[in-house]
Amino acid sequence: MAQQEPVNAAQVDRQMARLGDLRRAIATAIVGQEDVVEQLLIGLLAGGHCLLEGVPGLGKTLLVRTLGEALALDFRRVQFTPDLMPSDILGTELLEEDHGTGHRSFRFQKGPVFTNLLLADELNRTPPKTQAALLEAMQEKTVSYGGQTYQLPRPFFVLATQNPLEQAGTYPLPEAQLDRFLLLVRVGYPTAAEERDILARTTGSAGDAVPCVMQGDEVLALQAMVREVYLSEDLLGWITTLVRATRPGDPAAPADVASYVRWGAGPRAGQALVLCAKARALLHGRLAATREDIAMLAAPVLRHRLLLSFAAEAEGRSADDVVAALLAHLPPPAA
Repeated sequence: MAQQEPVNAAQVDRQMARLGDLRRAIATAIVGQEDVVEQLLIGLLAGGHCLLEGVPGLGKTLLVRTLGEALALDFRRVQFTPDLMPSDILGTELLEEDHGTGHRSFRFQKGPVFTNLLLADELNRTPPKTQAALLEAMQEKTVSYGGQTYQLPRPFFVLATQNPLEQAGTYPLPEAQLDRFLLLVRVGYPTAAEERDILARTTGSAGDAVPCVMQGDEVLALQAMVREVYLSEDLLGWITTLVRATRPGDPAAPADVASYVRWGAGPRAGQALVLCAKARALLHGRLAATREDIAMLAAPVLRHRLLLSFAAEAEGRSADDVVAALLAHLPPPAA
């Protein structure tokens, strides 16, 4: 097998220009939300999946559709409801008859998961049986049905949205499925200026079409390039220490972890933090990840992987509070 060439400055410059075009293309339809857009692009470059959390009406669906248009990727949307079945997502077998011979056979009819960009809208409004149907597709990028295994298209990127759990009619996602999401992205309300701009854009004449600036093979090339980004041994050790310190009983764990965390993050969290830090470095035009990359992404990577205690709920402490205490307790290694 031919060895992949390491990334160089010329390659990065070319790809950075394309990523800049992608950001501008998304901005033609999305007002503000720079942090949310950046985290989605990090998830895409790192080859993972993202879970977006926010109340209805904040443009989560529009953001995902815009990303699909700008990348010229096949896009499907599934609205998750309490009566949705796994076969509605994965596909089902149909009995077909050859009218000439009378021979009958089963044919697999592929479901909406066979796409490049899958929007699982309001994922926590469907029961766990249907939520779990996404697990194999998200992790293995395959679907097994009727004893056959079907490969999903590449790239394959799941963007799921969920409403805050305080809302009625929601089902908490199983821990095994939460861990499959690379990032949990919080979508907040726009600023006053952004909201005014949204009103002006959406109530006037039709806006500009989203330009296509990148193809699927270019996305795959960027994903391969992310893995070539340099991460020092000191920073790798810091990530390992941070993830292990989320577990109660670990010698390096701060007091907040012992008080407010029932179950800490597993090794997959460390893998996610490494890849996301590398992806953020590449997104900012660098060939080496820094302490800032890790610190900026610690909360989105870890917040859905910590199982908080009843004490945390009683005292109003969130997973983000625990991550902030963790970063304060375990500062990064000196440059």
